[in-house]
Amino acid sequence: MKIKPVEEIQNALQPVADEMDIEIVEVEFKQGHSPALTVYIDTEDGVDLNTCEKFHRAIDPVLDEVDPTFGVAYTLNVSSPGLDRPLKTARDFEKCMGEKVEVRLFAPLKGKKFFEAVLLGYDEHCVLLQGEKEELKLEKAKIAKICRAIDFDGLDEE
Repeated sequence: MKIKPVEEIQNALQPVADEMDIEIVEVEFKQGHSPALTVYIDTEDGVDLNTCEKFHRAIDPVLDEVDPTFGVAYTLNVSSPGLDRPLKTARDFEKCMGEKVEVRLFAPLKGKKFFEAVLLGYDEHCVLLQGEKEELKLEKAKIAKICRAIDFDGLDEE
């Protein structure tokens, strides 16, 4: 199936997102038996079902006009990116500065492929972390996944 570039789709949806104070985190298209276009969104206050539904309704006519699949049927999903989403963009890293993150490496570092640390800084190529005993500077290319650490114990207190 031929589809338009996700950048083109996101650019078409961006004015609607801006108007609704919504951040488009990612636009993803999965092909196969049931093709689906998923738009992951976030807001300053988080995302709930009502926000997803409102945004879905608002972008539906825009997507009809853009016709991302050149007339082929697909399912439109609007979703929160989830608590454990990987940090990908500069905004993702900015939101987690000074917070605990989970890091999975492609190859072991000092015998470990998984650890938690505090995010101290980042740039285009590296991430600076405060480990248990020392600061670590890791190349992003060596990181399989980095995401905000979820404190399940702290969720009960809120």
